[in-house]
Amino acid sequence: MIGIPQSLAYAELAGMPPIVGLYAGALPPIAAALFASSPYLQTGPVAITSLLTFGALSTMATPASPEYVGLGLALALIVGLTRILLGTLRQGWVAYLMSQPMLLGFVPASAVLIASSQFAKAVGTTPPDYGNPILAAAWSVIHPLQWSLPAVLMAGMTVLLVVGGRRLHALFPGVLAAAVLGIAISALGYYPGTVVEEVPSGFLPFTLVDIPWDRVPALLLPGAIISLIGFSEAASISRRFASEERTRWSANREFISQGAANVAAAAFAGMPCGGSFSRSSLNRLSGARTRWAGAFTGLAVLAFLPFASVLEPLPLAVLGTIVVVSVTGLMRIRPLIRIWTLSLPQAIIAWVTFLATILLTPRLDLAVLIGVALSIAVYIWRSLQLEIDVAEHYGVLTFTPRGVLWFGTAQRLDTTLLDALADHADATVLVIELSRLGRIDTTGAMVLRSVLDQARVAGLTATVHGVPPQSKELVTRVLLPDNDPLE
Repeated sequence: MIGIPQSLAYAELAGMPPIVGLYAGALPPIAAALFASSPYLQTGPVAITSLLTFGALSTMATPASPEYVGLGLALALIVGLTRILLGTLRQGWVAYLMSQPMLLGFVPASAVLIASSQFAKAVGTTPPDYGNPILAAAWSVIHPLQWSLPAVLMAGMTVLLVVGGRRLHALFPGVLAAAVLGIAISALGYYPGTVVEEVPSGFLPFTLVDIPWDRVPALLLPGAIISLIGFSEAASISRRFASEERTRWSANREFISQGAANVAAAAFAGMPCGGSFSRSSLNRLSGARTRWAGAFTGLAVLAFLPFASVLEPLPLAVLGTIVVVSVTGLMRIRPLIRIWTLSLPQAIIAWVTFLATILLTPRLDLAVLIGVALSIAVYIWRSLQLEIDVAEHYGVLTFTPRGVLWFGTAQRLDTTLLDALADHADATVLVIELSRLGRIDTTGAMVLRSVLDQARVAGLTATVHGVPPQSKELVTRVLLPDNDPLE
């Protein structure tokens, strides 16, 4: 039942009416359980996917409007079909497509944006519309006289129950307790602040026919990004639990399960959803052993829907604080600082993604594309780096290239030979030591043969040592016509 207040909170974060969060927490977990690989993964509305949803839709329609909700259905369908397609085609490897440095910058920046967007609700202020939640949160911080005392007290109570409850026991339902207590206080007339107000009771409506099909093309790119970024959380949860328990998990099955959940959300009035780390951890701690625990969670939410109107007195300060507390663990700034000591190119990827996410909000899809483009650029740049150590000892000239010998770097080997022959006129033997290479392509092997030929024309005895095993067959085919020795 912890998922109920969290679903309301994440619907608010996504710009959706609160009831949409409940719908996304009902049938999607049941659909996911049919195909899930992990026995613990809890599916439903989650923070980062909700933020990405808001970023994708807020520039296309007014949040919480019927048009906006319809676009959310279309986005959920795209996310679902994309994941099902990837899983069916056994392309689970794309779960690793998002580089770690890029995620290292994107995730904490997203957490800062999420917390900032909810801060005003937690303290009961109404900041100007700056277009950036960080500026809005900063306005609230520097105007403490505008804070609502009842909202601040509600926020303090929520923090005490959620954070303090965790310290008492990992299974303490702090989120649920805060929501129930907030509803009780508000329903009794002791809370004058803003509340959820409208949460209709009833059963799931069928909404596949309400999808605005003419707007689908504009959502393809955001949908693809959410499919991958959102899945990274579910994948990391499943991998971690599988590693700790020495069991198997399948990225392909998880793609299909998360895809089925999103298709169900599109068909029954939900929104894009994913795997929740906090709810999955509680699911595991509470003793769940099969994937059907997620289905029972969905069934519990389904059973609650006819009584959903009891949530209407829930203070928004409670919902905002639940979100803030939920994402504080994602604000990992220390790894961002530490990465400068590990790799300058990777640090640039992480920090540029971090800043792009902050500055380009709500267009988080652009920030993700910048991070991916930087990751690819760094990979290409590194692939173009071929370092060649040249040593000469008693007339033996030794080349030790490091990197990848491919068409983009092969000419470096040829240039190095010409320079070395000019610098070491006394050399009589050339040894090319290839054991430090990662890979050799066809162009690299042909240039290698050309270098050997040039060395022999110059009067040197030329040999090749340490050909990488994965390239030995290719190098053998290219060099053996001239009976070049391979060692």
